[in-house]
Amino acid sequence: MKKDIHPKYEKSIISCACGNSFETGSTKKSMKVEICSVCHPFFTGKQKLIDTAGRVERFNKKYNLTNDEDSDN
Repeated sequence: MKKDIHPKYEKSIISCACGNSFETGSTKKSMKVEICSVCHPFFTGKQKLIDTAGRVERFNKKYNLTNDEDSDN
C-alpha cells in the first residue's frame, strides 16, 4: 500500500433521528441517519402500510379485495 493516500480510520458516533446513537469505526468522525435498527419497522415489528394517494384502495377495488382478516379468500 502507498503511504499517506488512505483516509484515517477512527471511532465514529452515529446518531439517529429517533435519538439513538452508537459508536463504530469510520473515516468520518460523526454521521446522522434518519432511521436505525431501533426505530426501523422491520426490527420493531410495527410495520405500517402507507397509503399514498389512495393507491391501496384503488388496488383493492380493482381486484375485488377486502381488508378483512377473517375472510376465507
